[in-house]
Amino acid sequence: MSDPAAGTAAAHPRVVATAGHVDHGKSSLILRLTGMDPDRLDEEKRRGLTIDLGFAWVTLPSGREIGFVDVPGHERFVANMLAGVGPVRLVLFVVAADEGWKPQSEEHLAILDVLGVEGAVVALTKRDLVDHDALEIARTEAEERLAPTALAGAPIVPVSATSGDGVEQVAAALDRMIAAAPAPSEDERPRQFIDRVFSIRGAGTVVTGTLTGGALRVGDDVEIAPRGVRARIRGLQTHKRSLEEASAGTRVAVNLSGAERADLQRGDVLIRPRAWRSSSTFEVELRGVRSLRHAITDRGSYKLYAGSAERDARIRLYGVAEIGANQRSFARLRLSAPFPLEAGDRFVLRDTGRRETVAGGVVLDVAPPSRPGRAAPERLAARLDADRSRIADLTVEERGAVRASQVLLLTGREPSHAHRVGDWFLSEELHRRMVEDVTAAFSSFHAANPMREGADVAFARTAVSDALHRRSLAATDDLVDALLEDLVATGVLARSGGTLRLASHRVSLGEREEEIERLVRTIADAEPTPPTVAELTAAGNKRDAIDAAVSTGRLVRVSPEIVMTPELVAKAERIARDLGADGITVSAFRERLGTSRKFALPLLEHLDARGITLRRGDVRVLRTG
Repeated sequence: MSDPAAGTAAAHPRVVATAGHVDHGKSSLILRLTGMDPDRLDEEKRRGLTIDLGFAWVTLPSGREIGFVDVPGHERFVANMLAGVGPVRLVLFVVAADEGWKPQSEEHLAILDVLGVEGAVVALTKRDLVDHDALEIARTEAEERLAPTALAGAPIVPVSATSGDGVEQVAAALDRMIAAAPAPSEDERPRQFIDRVFSIRGAGTVVTGTLTGGALRVGDDVEIAPRGVRARIRGLQTHKRSLEEASAGTRVAVNLSGAERADLQRGDVLIRPRAWRSSSTFEVELRGVRSLRHAITDRGSYKLYAGSAERDARIRLYGVAEIGANQRSFARLRLSAPFPLEAGDRFVLRDTGRRETVAGGVVLDVAPPSRPGRAAPERLAARLDADRSRIADLTVEERGAVRASQVLLLTGREPSHAHRVGDWFLSEELHRRMVEDVTAAFSSFHAANPMREGADVAFARTAVSDALHRRSLAATDDLVDALLEDLVATGVLARSGGTLRLASHRVSLGEREEEIERLVRTIADAEPTPPTVAELTAAGNKRDAIDAAVSTGRLVRVSPEIVMTPELVAKAERIARDLGADGITVSAFRERLGTSRKFALPLLEHLDARGITLRRGDVRVLRTG
């Protein structure tokens, strides 16, 4: 696996991409800096220009190690250039002092500008071919060209790859750039944009690229998106060193077991299984490059470049008919094939007809609503201004309720300000309104039914479903169930058997107090053989009065059709405890209580349910412990 593109040392070597016009000395400078020739193809050496991506590495004076991705400068190979610079945010920009600013200098600068580089060094090459005045003119021109871009203020270092003059200064500037650049994020989802695929005899398939997001380890299961090819990491390398773990921000060669070379290609993405969602529709912010000569419209034909991938793209601009140089607009992109992007990813757009870079932008939503809606500008502006750590929260806030697994697929993290309900996340606003709506529904129910302890589960589910529908959310069974469980767990509702009520609700007898008292006296006078519920209702007692007497503790429901006074139930318990030493039979219990089997058996089953007695065959014994 000795590809010059490979793996990670203890110091986590950073990756730097070159950029600049053809024949301005990028590869020669890399050779002088590293001692390695990045032009690996015979055709490149024969023609004297870089056609495909080249790779080399070096240890800087500070001890930091960097890897270079050397990209082609010729206009015919801009796609290859984009594959190399796409995943990289540190740049060595090359301008020849004897030729100055050229077309590909401008196009490469436009690409870097819209990609949003995090650090840059400008090498003013071929200084040995010009005098001092010409060198200063070239420096001034470079400063002016860079001033309105993301490379403004980058150090400009004159250098000659031929004589070596200035090479140490370039290395020192690269050292300072890396020291000042943000550390790569290492606590997110690992993702490697594949820029090369090859096979090694005895080892199998190897893919290379710049690793972002998180670490990869030998033995990890991985997936090649969007193809869905599953594989396992057999080995990892950086700069020809084997390692057990590769860190984010480094260039890595990954030896795969279970993936065939013929099934993979540049532009594929190595990810963890079930960790990303590949999509072909995205909402973005577009910005026309400063050199744009023809306005960007919905009617154009474009190619999108992100990471090392290339996709045909169609555009739908939001709110404007076209955008010109340096103008911005929110837009929807539809790609020819799905791709695992995430909010915050940068991309470049090229006009396929004119073969020129026209725009760049940032991904804002990887799973946009089917229709943008009037609120799209406000929604996307919030995403544009948000830190990446806020995207998960915004995803939940926009949708109201999202499955936890979907939030992880879309954003790679859990929200920090959402309410977890079972397998769902709810926005804090939605959860508050759900509590308000369900509370209002139960309050109305209790007001209409003051003597009922609570409502049945069907009523509760309907109350939750109606609240979701009012907010245009699908009331799936699992979401409704999860919300009900959450309302009970948070003390909004209380459960009693098969009924639910507001935790604050208490049965109110009001004007029916006397009616309840008569009911209880009727039962007490007839004990130990009281009338059944059916007999009570037949005699004119209302069922809600019976329920109210039970819920207030004035009666005990021994079975669905038998209610008794608490005093008789307590007497039954004392008798059971007295008989417990010899075993409790139904007949002995019935005789001691002075009742019939019709009432004795339900009473014993009631004591079983309360954990006082335990049935063993035809007898019962007292439970212990």
